[in-house]
Parts: sequence; structure tokens; C-alpha cells
Amino acid sequence: MYGIKGQGWFASFHMFTNYVKVTFFRGTSLQPMPPGGSAKEARWIDIHEHDLDEAQLTAWIAQASAVPGWGKS
Repeated sequence: MYGIKGQGWFASFHMFTNYVKVTFFRGTSLQPMPPGGSAKEARWIDIHEHDLDEAQLTAWIAQASAVPGWGKS
């Protein structure tokens, strides 16, 4: 999990055999919104080998770190 002290958690990484799931806890606030998700605010992306859009992932991380994270309102 990744967060900023005093601002809450903004992302988590889950490693599986064939992909990495990156979850943004306030993902509905990101533009464009990450494609995965059925939770109230969380959205995620599954990254498989050879399909990483580094520029988009970097943009989502920058956006997610700028809003109050999970555990903060």
C-alpha cells in the first residue's frame, strides 16, 4: 500500500502469477478513470507482461497522490 503521512492511503499493488493489480482507492476521481472496478470509489488496472502504459500509470499515481486517500475525507 502507498500513502502520504497525514493524507491516507491512495494505492495498493497486488502481485499475482500473471499480472499485477494496481488499485486506486479514490479511483473514480482519476481522469481517465481506470477501467476495473465495481466498488464505490475504488478503481483498478490489471497490468500483464508487455502491456504497461507507463505514461498513463504515472499520471494516475500523480493524480491519486494529490487527493485525500483512504482513511481521510
